[in-house]
Amino acid sequence: MDILNQDASTLAQMISDNKLGVAELAQETLAQIGRTNGPVNAIVAAVNEDDVLAEARRMDDARATGQGAGRLYGLPIAVKDLANVAGLPSTKGSPLFRDVVAPADDIMVARLRAAGVLFVGKTNTPEFGLGSHTFNPVYGATHNPYDLGRSAGGSSGGAAAALACRMLPLADGSDMMGSLRNPAGWNNVYGMRPSWGRIPAEPLDDAFMHPLATLGPMARSPRDLALMLEVQSGPDPRQPFAPPIVPLCSALDRPVKGRRIGWLADWGGAYTMESGILPLSETALKTFGDLGVTVEPVAPPMPAEALWEAWVGLRAFANVERLGPLYADPAKRAQLKDSAIWEVEQGLALSGQEIQRLSLIRSDWFRRAAALFADYDALVLPSAQMWPFAVETTYPTAVSGTAMDTYHRWMEVVVPVSLIGLPCVNVPAGFGAQGLPAGLQIFGRYGDDLGVLQLAHAYHQATDWPNARPPACAKA
Repeated sequence: MDILNQDASTLAQMISDNKLGVAELAQETLAQIGRTNGPVNAIVAAVNEDDVLAEARRMDDARATGQGAGRLYGLPIAVKDLANVAGLPSTKGSPLFRDVVAPADDIMVARLRAAGVLFVGKTNTPEFGLGSHTFNPVYGATHNPYDLGRSAGGSSGGAAAALACRMLPLADGSDMMGSLRNPAGWNNVYGMRPSWGRIPAEPLDDAFMHPLATLGPMARSPRDLALMLEVQSGPDPRQPFAPPIVPLCSALDRPVKGRRIGWLADWGGAYTMESGILPLSETALKTFGDLGVTVEPVAPPMPAEALWEAWVGLRAFANVERLGPLYADPAKRAQLKDSAIWEVEQGLALSGQEIQRLSLIRSDWFRRAAALFADYDALVLPSAQMWPFAVETTYPTAVSGTAMDTYHRWMEVVVPVSLIGLPCVNVPAGFGAQGLPAGLQIFGRYGDDLGVLQLAHAYHQATDWPNARPPACAKA
């Protein structure tokens, strides 16, 4: 049996049942990383192989004496390089942090460690996670496993590419503007942005003012998403806005027949799409019809331009929180990329009244979305407006001839979910004429993470795109 093609849930059970050793899995994983990571550049700051194997053998010894436990026990994980793992480099893709080694685990990482994971390194990310294309001056660019000349997306591009290439059975990511969805779509895997607050990050100085980004799981199946999300989730008493904890894995198999999905397509033409994106999406949606799920088109529930205006301002305001101190130091500002400087300057220019006005737009959208979810169990949009672009491109300046007025407008299609913190799963939608993958965003009402996971799980059982069409690196 090729263990690297097994789901994480299967591998964890095999280790628990003493049918697979941690060291055996680690050896196979390290060999796959050695074979495939060079041209893809997904895993960075790798842990020394001898140290990984020594820890794996220690974990096997612990299991032999009845001491080793944890839901993810023995699974090799590389953490996105925006989160801190004690003893590993924590660069955030920035030359300002090139030599930083994390002194302690972040909350989410500590939960993974307590669940028994085996850390093998970090996954690549754009500088400070800005932009949906994974490249930075510290580690370089991550390449798409389906075409090494193209982007893997971002900002969780390293995680998605590593999953696609079977270098990891599970991965973590984070998502402010599609960073768990766009790279999952472009790498033919699953990525989930959970309801905001379900997974606590490190506390912000002002946790009440900046609920836009979230951590989340990535995997090759929705069952594995649920497994990792259950480990990552749980309230932190220092932080507000945690939705109720509900069982996920045990309820995934509930029937989805009779549910209703609203198809938002290109938001009435507001979101320019490259050729082939919408037809592929609509073909993928037919799978839900075969499952007994009603799919019907939905008119734009709110002007896209209003959502974009609120998003750009509130995102910039939030980015001042973390990047403002670097910007304030002229020597450090000189080492920031242009998009980081742009975000801070946009945020600093906002008045208190303007922030309030943008927040009211956001609140209005939450109410309108809630009304939609009275009629639909989920809504669907494409995960990206274009196919993976050339890896040398900094960011797309046009989509199908339509000029983009910011570095991130080509990803506007993810804003309806991000702006109000809804749970969303990217599911693979299949492949276009050039052999490149794309994805669909399935999102539900706030707190209904289980509902979107159940729809994704049913879809996966009918399609299983990650195993039906893996990249060449997965077969190395």
